Amino acid sequence: METSRMEHREVVVIGAGPAGAVAAALLKRQGHDVLMLERQQFPRFSIGESLLAHCLEFVEEAGMMPAVAAAGFQVKNGAAFARGDEYTYFDFREKFSAGPGTTFQVQRAQFDKVLADDAARQGVDVRYLQEVTAADFSGDGPVLDVRGADGGTYQVKSRFVLDASGYGRVLARLLDLERPSSMPPRKAIFTHIEDHIDDPGFDRDKILISVHPEQPGIWYWLIPFSNGRCSFGVVGGQDLFGAPDENLMTTLRAMADAAPNLKRILANAVWDTPANTIGGYSASVTRLHGAGYALLGNAAEFLDPVFSSGVTIALRSSKLAADALHRQLGGEAVDWQRDFADPLMVGVETFRAYVQGWYSGEFQDVVFYKNAQPDIRRMISSILAGYAWDTANPFVASPQRRLRMLSELCRGVEAQAEPA
Repeated sequence: METSRMEHREVVVIGAGPAGAVAAALLKRQGHDVLMLERQQFPRFSIGESLLAHCLEFVEEAGMMPAVAAAGFQVKNGAAFARGDEYTYFDFREKFSAGPGTTFQVQRAQFDKVLADDAARQGVDVRYLQEVTAADFSGDGPVLDVRGADGGTYQVKSRFVLDASGYGRVLARLLDLERPSSMPPRKAIFTHIEDHIDDPGFDRDKILISVHPEQPGIWYWLIPFSNGRCSFGVVGGQDLFGAPDENLMTTLRAMADAAPNLKRILANAVWDTPANTIGGYSASVTRLHGAGYALLGNAAEFLDPVFSSGVTIALRSSKLAADALHRQLGGEAVDWQRDFADPLMVGVETFRAYVQGWYSGEFQDVVFYKNAQPDIRRMISSILAGYAWDTANPFVASPQRRLRMLSELCRGVEAQAEPA
């Protein structure tokens, strides 16, 4: 199909999810012309519903907190963990790092639309049903080929492109930047339910992460919303969910019944929404930036859903990229590796260490250890709250070493407590 016209814009953001909306708003607030292109029509379903407290710092800076606060989302103040008869929780208000101690648990269809609508309110040109089909970075400015909602095509030439396309990974695909993730492939099955939870021990202000009673590599999320519904899902290896033709809801409910705490908590639940699945979601790229572009959030790197780090990494990348791009558009020389990629990866590698530690069992030892010192619990709480860039926290500055040492301590103490 022939291209009918060429547009000239200062910045193009691909994707109107949280990373794109916040980056676009941050740049618009600094006086830049921003066009945001979204392939889907909002609202649209997405998982990643349990936000971390650090997220709200970027939402606030983007001028979006009044809209988010007015939306009526479920307040979240921490994370609870269950394994067999063990139960513990971390309160984000009791943490090592400065910053917000509460956040929200959100239905992403509504949350993402709130952010995108607020970006539009601030003056960002937001267009839905726009698919970027080609990208050329060889000239004096990036040129994107776009197919619109009516099937017609056009080109947009800009000074810079931010790719916040999430799992669509537009530039990673078009520029051949994709590479295998270091994380083993895993699969999630999930749904939304009318929960009718009346268990007095259940705290709606926290996400509940439960461990399968027999297979510690399998875990569950239970994320309560403010409207009496929950997001519920189970995560494990690609081969742990029965035959390929097995009904997803049958599998999901059987997995829920296998965990006594979840069977009790969800005894009155109405399973009224078909289950869905996603697999092979961990992703990486060969580089996070190039001449005329940078990759944000899941468009670049996604680890695992276990600690809800995805949106936090996405919004941190938006802030770093917007700051660097504002300086560059103002005529400053910007080292994108030093000012964007390297600082972003500090938090990514911190989260990676704890995700890997969760599946190896080391971090589970730490989470369920009953006699941890209060200072250590506050440091761990900071990471679970999203403050994975606070290098004043020893568990951020050297995550693998600290986690290994603490796990050995937990296991050593427990071993000494066992009868001979």
